[in-house]
Amino acid sequence: KNKEEEESEGEDSCTQQSRASGRKSCQRENGDGKKAREEGSRQRERGKKAPTKDQKESENKEKKTKKEGKEGEDKRKADRTNSTSSASSNSSDEESLSEEELAMLMEEVEQKKKLISTMRNKPWRMVKKLSVLREAQAFVEKFEGALGKGKGKKLYAYKMMMAKKWVKFKRDFDNFKTQCIPWEMKIKEVESHFGSSVASYFIFLRWMYGVNLVLFGLIFGLVIIPEVLMGMPYGSMPRKTVPRAEQATAMDFSVLWDFEGYIKYSALFYGYYNNQRTIGWLKYRLPMAYFMVGISVFGYSLMVVIRSMARNANESTADGDDDNFVFSWKMFTSWDYLIGNPETADNKFASITTSFKESIVDEQESNKDENIHLRRFLRVLANVLIICCLCGSGYLIYFVVKRSQTFSKMQNAGWYERNEVEIVMSLLGMFCPPLFETIAALENYHPRIGLKWQLGRIFALFLGNLYTFLLALMDDVNEKLAEEDVVKNITHWTLLGHHNSSVENGSSATPPPLDPADVPRGPCWETTVGIEFVRLTVSDILVTYITILVGDFVRACFVRFVNYCWCWDLEAGFPSYAEFDISGNVLGLVFNQGMIWMGSFYAPGLVGINVLRLLTSMYFQCWAVMSSNVPHERVFKASKSNNFYMGLLLLILFLSLLPVAYTIMSLPPSFDCGPFSGKKRMYEVIQETIELDFPLFVAKIFSYVANPGLIIPAILLMVLAIYYLNAVAEAYQRANAELKKKMQMQREEEKNKRNNKASTNPVLQDLEDLLTPSPKSESHPKKAEGK
Repeated sequence: KNKEEEESEGEDSCTQQSRASGRKSCQRENGDGKKAREEGSRQRERGKKAPTKDQKESENKEKKTKKEGKEGEDKRKADRTNSTSSASSNSSDEESLSEEELAMLMEEVEQKKKLISTMRNKPWRMVKKLSVLREAQAFVEKFEGALGKGKGKKLYAYKMMMAKKWVKFKRDFDNFKTQCIPWEMKIKEVESHFGSSVASYFIFLRWMYGVNLVLFGLIFGLVIIPEVLMGMPYGSMPRKTVPRAEQATAMDFSVLWDFEGYIKYSALFYGYYNNQRTIGWLKYRLPMAYFMVGISVFGYSLMVVIRSMARNANESTADGDDDNFVFSWKMFTSWDYLIGNPETADNKFASITTSFKESIVDEQESNKDENIHLRRFLRVLANVLIICCLCGSGYLIYFVVKRSQTFSKMQNAGWYERNEVEIVMSLLGMFCPPLFETIAALENYHPRIGLKWQLGRIFALFLGNLYTFLLALMDDVNEKLAEEDVVKNITHWTLLGHHNSSVENGSSATPPPLDPADVPRGPCWETTVGIEFVRLTVSDILVTYITILVGDFVRACFVRFVNYCWCWDLEAGFPSYAEFDISGNVLGLVFNQGMIWMGSFYAPGLVGINVLRLLTSMYFQCWAVMSSNVPHERVFKASKSNNFYMGLLLLILFLSLLPVAYTIMSLPPSFDCGPFSGKKRMYEVIQETIELDFPLFVAKIFSYVANPGLIIPAILLMVLAIYYLNAVAEAYQRANAELKKKMQMQREEEKNKRNNKASTNPVLQDLEDLLTPSPKSESHPKKAEGK
């Protein structure tokens, strides 16, 4: 008993000491497990001499219950660690493990995201890139939502899902917008094979198609549709009826081809529209709408052209200077590693090759030496020859137009006599540009500068031809105005005679109305001008398409299939494959658009014809380029800004506005056709609307605004503002050029410093090796100090 009491006291003291020392010994005993408990029980058994049976049984039961409890706890811990419900456990060990796992998972997710963002820059094969990309995306999608707990986990997963959906939606929407751009892939294909200079023509053609589509919507929706739906029907009045003498041949193809017969008396031309102030149950003011739409065509076109020029100027100045290391950038950064389509890869390869050719031409032109005096003499000679060609073409057109006036008075004139003007102008437009290009070979300009000179000369040719045609046409208009005075009197006396004849018969009832086809009518000079512009447009379309078919497609077929059995190499020599004529096609578009602007006031349906022409030209010329043409021998890069084309278009817009403004302000309208008949001048429709539909103070305001004393100072103020803004823009350009020079000088200085530092570093290293002691000599005093 004394021994048992001593052992119990020792155990109590041990437990107290273990509690006081921070439970160190107890933790060790718990860590030792079953072995420590078994050793303690053996010592107790040795210390006991005569224990009773009840004590032994109670001790055995306690041991068994302790063992079972500990084994159950171990099993529960193992189950909890193996189960997926570790996030909801209450033990501190499990919480620490889950936090570590989440931290590691977060790091891995960030690494995968970084890998996905930098995948494009990896120098791997495409197969490896795609496989690694798929694995990384699958990992991020699987484990990114596990970075939260409970409700936070669900919210985070929902946010990440919505962020991914939003990014995917934006990417798909951008792709959709790209697909909605008309002919984008077709133009990219042309650019990859023929360079940016040829592609710039098709981009300009697409832009012109968009502008004409808006103009067609204005004219068709505000002029043609109201007249057709709410105006008087065909045959109800003389201006909408074919004369009796022309009805027999009004449906003949030859007559319709000349835009006579039923086409002349349709909504396509000016003379069809009625001069009633309001039409229909809507009281639609058609004359006012016709006048305002005609002015809006020029206003909208002017706004769009100037806006495009400003945007192109901003893009050209925002790109910066990329003249440094051109070939290095092209060599190492041109390829797109995300291309997976073989056809796209071929186009990209062709595009890179073409860009190298463009840069090589630019580099050769910048380093070229030449004889200045000989070059100046040849350029002066070329300009003299071209001026002679321009003067001769202008005289030829004036002579042909004068002769056509005599042919128009002949009753049995043939097809050539009726269409001589259009044929001569189309032939001049077809043969003069190649002649100019042959003469321009004497000048030996850079291809880009030579293209601008060629464009300017062809523009002068087309503009001279057009204004010569207009001057000759104005003589015809003056003759028709003199004829109208005679016809007006005849018409008045015819109607008066019909009324008097019915009165002389003694009938008290109202006389039967005269058939509109029998009423004498004037020549309607506005419709005549509109017919001439429509003929010019249609003949230009036909000549362009025939030139492409014969000059490009037939020529390419001949060279391709006859080359095997010919005496020399047709592909390398004469005639070879044709090159795409950029200058001729661009100036053809500009000249055609000038005719549309001038003729749309006299022929509202002309814009619809031009929309069809541009639509078919895009497909037809793209097919001809890809199938029949070859790239230029000297492929050159187009200008970053397309402002040269826009400048020509702005000039032709201004010059086409002048004849229309002259006819509106100076010439009297026809008395029996058109929406302005019965007025002295066309602009009087505005005065009539202001007087009848607006209050008096509005009329006074308009009268003050139209005063020349206010208009002239306003124009002078606008000129001064334009001069000031131009001076400010030039100052900013000079400042930008100086800043670029300073930045380049600073970059060169830093490069020289780095080079000098790299060359002096080895010398300094040798001096340091000589002056600093060796590590062995430094170790001896340390050893001595240690001893």
